[in-house]
Amino acid sequence: MERTLVMIKPDGVERNLIGKVINFFEEKNLRVVALKKVRLSKKQAQAFYVVHKDRSFYESLTDYMSSGPVVAMVLEGENAIQKVREIMGATDPKEAKEGTIRKLFGLDKEKNTVHGSDSPESAQKEIPFFFSDYELLSAE
Repeated sequence: MERTLVMIKPDGVERNLIGKVINFFEEKNLRVVALKKVRLSKKQAQAFYVVHKDRSFYESLTDYMSSGPVVAMVLEGENAIQKVREIMGATDPKEAKEGTIRKLFGLDKEKNTVHGSDSPESAQKEIPFFFSDYELLSAE
């Protein structure tokens, strides 16, 4: 079993897509083991996306991610990271495959509704950013 972090971004929360997004993952046999709604400060958004600090989009991304509430969740399942990436679709909704979350709900490359860990190493850093061990429940 593998765990990954998924975040419903401010555009998804604002457009009341929380349940729809979670349903995409649950239909593919991924289980929610932790879930919370939070609002990141600019500093928290910068810390979360520190891997992108030298990229041109870093400031606009961290402004956006601190502009409204997000829903953070940990999903668990077989090949969870790869499965989540496939369900979300390409970063740019225009390039995402039909039927993916980003194709259906994404507005643009930044406001693409969801974030998901891109590797086991990222998941190991991102999950504790939002959740303590106490908050991570067994899927069983």
